[in-house]
Amino acid sequence: MKLNLKNPIVFFDLETTGINIANDRIVELSFLKVEVNGNELSRTMRVNPGIPIPKKASDIHGIKDEDVKDSPTFTEIAKNVAREFEGCDLAGYNSNRFDIPLLAEEFLRAGVDFEMKKRKFVDVQVIFMKMEPRTLEAALHFYCGKALEDAHSAEADTRATYDVLQAQLDRYSNLENDIAKLAEFSSHNKNVDFVGRIIFDENDVEVFNFGKYKGKPVAEVLSSDPGYYGWMMQGDFPLYTKKVLTSIKLRGIQ
Repeated sequence: MKLNLKNPIVFFDLETTGINIANDRIVELSFLKVEVNGNELSRTMRVNPGIPIPKKASDIHGIKDEDVKDSPTFTEIAKNVAREFEGCDLAGYNSNRFDIPLLAEEFLRAGVDFEMKKRKFVDVQVIFMKMEPRTLEAALHFYCGKALEDAHSAEADTRATYDVLQAQLDRYSNLENDIAKLAEFSSHNKNVDFVGRIIFDENDVEVFNFGKYKGKPVAEVLSSDPGYYGWMMQGDFPLYTKKVLTSIKLRGIQ
């Protein structure tokens, strides 16, 4: 089933130096942009992360330091990537928990203001796990009857993700062909930041989702325990989480 699009949508996948949102970097970015009229644009870019690629990561995606030593840094390509993604919703496989938060971090490090709030995020993995808990390789075989060649290649994973989502729409009559609905269905929580350290509760109040203040309104904690803000700002939290925290803090003193 073809996607019913109100906006263009970008399916993307990142290969990285590791899985730490705050500290790891992109080494390859691949995306498949689908226009409202169905036209497609596919592109893959190697990226110099500026830090060594651990062997553990290279063993997974096959990209080593020498493969990216002459590639541009993300800072050098950030404006072009933002331009390609402008006005687009975003989709991926495990993207809500990893690819989108890490991409947001890279844009912040590059000093590029890439607005995320107005976009819809569709995570095909979440839909799959809710319907048929498996891996991407199993998803492609289950929904499309295909084998995933070159698994952990960003380009192959991106195409497979797009194919799986279309097949999911064909299979499940209760799955609405609407990006906003798919984004809602494929989210675990109503996150305020991307990694879910701060979420909206049932009353749409921002609350902490970890630690000693889990479930407590962020604004109240920052008022009653001002030192907690400093602890988080100095801690190993993603830049976007710190940006959200600062926004809530500033809102409280206006």
